[in-house]
Amino acid sequence: MNELLVQRHWVALAAPKVAPAVATSTLLILGRIWNANGAEHSTGNAVLMVVLAAGAATAGAFAAAGRGGGDGVIAGTAFATSGGLALAGVAGYADGLPLPLLLWTLATTAAYGIAARYWRTDRRGTVAYERQTAVRREEHAHIERVELLRSRTQIEVARETGAYAEALAAALTARATLPGFDPQALTRAGLPELPAIDRAKEH
Repeated sequence: MNELLVQRHWVALAAPKVAPAVATSTLLILGRIWNANGAEHSTGNAVLMVVLAAGAATAGAFAAAGRGGGDGVIAGTAFATSGGLALAGVAGYADGLPLPLLLWTLATTAAYGIAARYWRTDRRGTVAYERQTAVRREEHAHIERVELLRSRTQIEVARETGAYAEALAAALTARATLPGFDPQALTRAGLPELPAIDRAKEH
């Protein structure tokens, strides 16, 4: 019933929120470093990035159209890789910052748009799990309360039964000491007979 509550660190909570911006910013920075090291207006490098981006996009399309509706994770990863390669290629090939920054803005916006969908799904799953946990906790608490009341009732009944048995035994013992006591008369009257072992203990 007592479940372990784990409080996540603020870094763990913030990491998914900043991950899309960090990823696209890293690609932009790497592209500009590549630009400064000879990739600017390099046709061969541009062709290489186009081929890689097109290949990743094709792999994503095949994954999305696969049997049984495809694998969304593989498709999303492939498309993200294709976009990242395109961003890095443009950042490396272009001679100025306006076009790379424009693509960085578009890529970051698209990444947050896609991530927001998964965040909503994850949030709904978390809320549903918390509700189920609360319901189970209430059910367990109710069962525990019922069992506690039942055990207390049984204890009280046992105490009352024990007190009645002791009082009956004491009454029969006292009656047995009176002159003219007839145990068979009690039996014929329908009263419970005191066990022989108890009478022996009393005497």
